[in-house]
Amino acid sequence: MKIKEITSYIEKLAPLSYAEDFDNVGLLVGNYHTEVTGVLVTLDTLEQTVDEAIQKNCNLIVSFHPIIFDGLKKFNGNSYVERVVMKAIKHDIAIYATHTALDNSFNGVSAKMCEVLELKNKEVLIPQKGTIKKLITFVPVHNADSVREALFEVGAGAIGNYSECSFNINGTGTFNGNENSNPVVGTKGTTSKEQETQIGITFPKHLESKVLKTLLKTHPYEEVAYEITTLENTNQHIGIGMIGELSTPMLSKDFLSYVKNKMNTECIRHSAPLTSKIKKVAVLGGSGSFGINAAISKGADAYITADFKYHEFYKAEGKILITDIGHYESEQFTKNLLVDYLKENFRNFAIILSDKSTNPIYYS
Repeated sequence: MKIKEITSYIEKLAPLSYAEDFDNVGLLVGNYHTEVTGVLVTLDTLEQTVDEAIQKNCNLIVSFHPIIFDGLKKFNGNSYVERVVMKAIKHDIAIYATHTALDNSFNGVSAKMCEVLELKNKEVLIPQKGTIKKLITFVPVHNADSVREALFEVGAGAIGNYSECSFNINGTGTFNGNENSNPVVGTKGTTSKEQETQIGITFPKHLESKVLKTLLKTHPYEEVAYEITTLENTNQHIGIGMIGELSTPMLSKDFLSYVKNKMNTECIRHSAPLTSKIKKVAVLGGSGSFGINAAISKGADAYITADFKYHEFYKAEGKILITDIGHYESEQFTKNLLVDYLKENFRNFAIILSDKSTNPIYYS
């Protein structure tokens, strides 16, 4: 089993094309064609993480956070980042990071928070823009079914709870091939008319290369006419953060105790308690202060995230209970998510949950 097979499976859950532009995801250290001896899953990759991988015979570290974020211009061991990369290379250990690709996955970081908190009816808090594409192509009527079915097979035509969605219009296409053409129908040098079906079909942006490859492979024409556009439609399944509901509404003080227990945190920074009960809860793993307006606009009674600054707590304005549980604490169950996901498909080598805490913050 090669590293590429592992990472390709992870990217079904968290396609790298949905990572934020500022991020650095994918295989950061190593070669995709290396045979895997074992996988160590962690939240962060530190020197102690590499040591743990060596001890447990794992030559692939799957990390949530990327150890390399900004460009490295030298490797002399003066920073913890350089030391980690140097040690990994020395011991032939690959490092793969998912970060915001998994943040934006419908079954990713925030979904795991919802699961731990037992929230129901979850939906994306901040949908990512520009993630839905539309293909328009023109196919001879008698070839339309086979081309359409092939596009469905690779994932095009899925809309929410529905699959194999398309719109089709029959009409007349015209073309005139030059002296170098080899037309399937008609004669080159002569304007030909052909009864064609216009197929309109949407697909998520990470499938674009697969959809195009399938179209070109199955379309009968020498030159395939098609258009791809990016839609402004809201994607129900790609985006950061989630919002869900508690089974039973709670008073603020009970809710805070509940969160503290479920999220295994020693301390919660929060805004003023609400007078009304909390039912609808928004969550966002990591630094999520930017999501406060979205949480309020979607009617959340409470917002669980991390890294709020002093003045940002004022934004609650009595409308919502801001709960800052800590960056590590909000993402701590992410590695469990990845381990469980990998174990569903790979059983011929060890997939190990790191037992090292990488939280750099201590409470006294």
